Amino acid sequence: MADEDPYLWLEDVTGERALDWVRARNEESTGRYATGPAFDALREDLRAVLDAEGRIPYVTRRGEHLYNFWQDAEHPRGLWRRTTLEQYRTDAPAWEVVLDVDALARDEDENWVWHGADVLRPGHRLALVELSRGGADAAVVREFDIEERRFVKDGFELPEAKSRVGWIDADRVYLGTDFGEGSLTESGYPRLVKEWRRGTAPDQAVTVFEGRTEDVSVSAHHDPTPGFERDFVHRGIDFFRDELFLRPSDGGELVRVEVPEDAEASVHREWLLVRTRSPWRTGGRDHPAGALLAIGFEEFMAGGRGFTTVFEPDGRTSLEDYRWTRNHLLLTVLRDVATELRVLTPAAEGPWASEPLPGTPPLGSAGILDTNPEDDDEFLTLTTGFTTPPTLSRGVVGGPVEVLKRAPALFDAEGTAVEQHFAVSEDGTRIPYFVVRPRPGGGADGADGADSEQGGRTLLTGYGGFEVSLTPDYLTVVGRGWLERGGTYVLANIRGGGEYGPDWHTQAVKAGRHKVYEDFAAVARDLVRRGVTTPAELVIQGGSNGGLLMGVMLTRYPELFAAIACQVPLLDMKRYHKLLAGASWTAEYGDPDDPEQWAYIGAYSPYQNIREQPGYPPVLFATSTRDDRVHPGHARKMAARMLELGHTVDYYENTEGGHGGASNNEQTAFKWALVLDYLWTHAGI
Repeated sequence: MADEDPYLWLEDVTGERALDWVRARNEESTGRYATGPAFDALREDLRAVLDAEGRIPYVTRRGEHLYNFWQDAEHPRGLWRRTTLEQYRTDAPAWEVVLDVDALARDEDENWVWHGADVLRPGHRLALVELSRGGADAAVVREFDIEERRFVKDGFELPEAKSRVGWIDADRVYLGTDFGEGSLTESGYPRLVKEWRRGTAPDQAVTVFEGRTEDVSVSAHHDPTPGFERDFVHRGIDFFRDELFLRPSDGGELVRVEVPEDAEASVHREWLLVRTRSPWRTGGRDHPAGALLAIGFEEFMAGGRGFTTVFEPDGRTSLEDYRWTRNHLLLTVLRDVATELRVLTPAAEGPWASEPLPGTPPLGSAGILDTNPEDDDEFLTLTTGFTTPPTLSRGVVGGPVEVLKRAPALFDAEGTAVEQHFAVSEDGTRIPYFVVRPRPGGGADGADGADSEQGGRTLLTGYGGFEVSLTPDYLTVVGRGWLERGGTYVLANIRGGGEYGPDWHTQAVKAGRHKVYEDFAAVARDLVRRGVTTPAELVIQGGSNGGLLMGVMLTRYPELFAAIACQVPLLDMKRYHKLLAGASWTAEYGDPDDPEQWAYIGAYSPYQNIREQPGYPPVLFATSTRDDRVHPGHARKMAARMLELGHTVDYYENTEGGHGGASNNEQTAFKWALVLDYLWTHAGI
């Protein structure tokens, strides 16, 4: 399209002209799709599973209590509540309500959405509660007394901003917020971190560290572990490069923790862990990307480099996550996207002892939900699968594991099969993907041949960015709204994610971004080759970076799909870095102001590659006015341009909901009913 953008006015988020356009498009789309008994029934079905009483109330331990945030039909904004382990073991725990967000919103006439709480250790009495208006990333911060169930008068309080705040002790916090001109990075996050003392104004806080305007953000945190009290400052250079500094207790000069900028460093008690993102030679040894290394923290700061390798990847295995208990390290490992949990016991010298934790269902996943590293070796695990409702278990390292909660089945999975296949991308790379569908009548080989079953409505999704892994998860909404209707669901583990470690991601950043889209197209073609579906029955859905994926599929591979749902997307890659948090993602996509980098970005940027010729499948763009991470102007402008050219486009913008597109279960049910009904309607026509 021409260099001059005729739809820049749609970037004015709350401008009346832009909102008039939004209201008109919403009315058109909801009038076509969000109407009638069938849609109402689907929406109510989805609301029922989202509000189901039998859902597991997931908890976080803080001292003697287990805390949970709960939303249902009676409490759409939610309850922050707590109970004891003894009560939690029962079928109907007695919950103490700490904060009723619905009541607070009514009392204060505010559209509050819960954004979490930072609780002061030890003691766990004071909390810094974050509340967002309408679900945006920006939030207000208010100090709360948990025992008295009230906000602290004249306590720590901040106006709405993308703040970073955390406890040092009962009278001090680390603070990064919008202090005015020059205090934020180009990405819109804090550039300054300060020490703020109780009873003083935020602008009287003492500066601890200043980042650069081109950084992503800076922050600081205090580790109160007895005997290991330390303070750290974190500088986020870009999305994948960081610097970590130790702040001496005497307030002296910060000391850099000298690990590679692209490595992830963390400190627990006496140990420093380093997870490499690229090969690193240190201490006379070569360590590959994706390794996890351990060394004594004091030894490292004194110049020692004798790391112990506690995890090393191979071509099929990667480290997904790691969590400390007090004395042990728990690993979540992926092998061809299947999960394995292990417990490691540190050793002063030599290899760390390694034992398996309870496994997971075939083609399912497991993860460490919570640990209590300040006190003991307790852990909570969650196991699940596409058709397997979640199970929450508790254990103490070295002891038995007990099942605490089992979620009920929220959709009928009888006769549903789960398979894993591999497509071959343009450069020969094997791309794994999962298929969840009605069990074939016979002939499915599960390997490389074609299945005998032919066709069916199929929903394909993926993400492909920021080293985010997509693993099997219980399909609560898709199960009720798609699988129960006889549809097939497919999850593609394309490059750009973290399923095979950092290299799976780094292959597809910047100039390699085309591999993300080639991989997804390869999966689509493989589904047709196997007879799982046909192009006339294959629909796709994705959000955020996955929304960019949808935009590229629309403009580059339109012949492969029957319809597309593109949610909270990036689409104008010429201006993405100038909108909201976009500047923080140049390490992923590149800098469009650099002509060499724009050459490869512009080759796929959906907004710049819209054609006038017919041939695009129908597309639904969905976003949120309150999304202050990915600007709603992306979806607005793309829809407006396509409508101008006469393409089949629908558009829906929720007036709240933030980047998630919805701020409560009612909105979530409507959003998914609209998306699934739209795709179902267009599949197979």
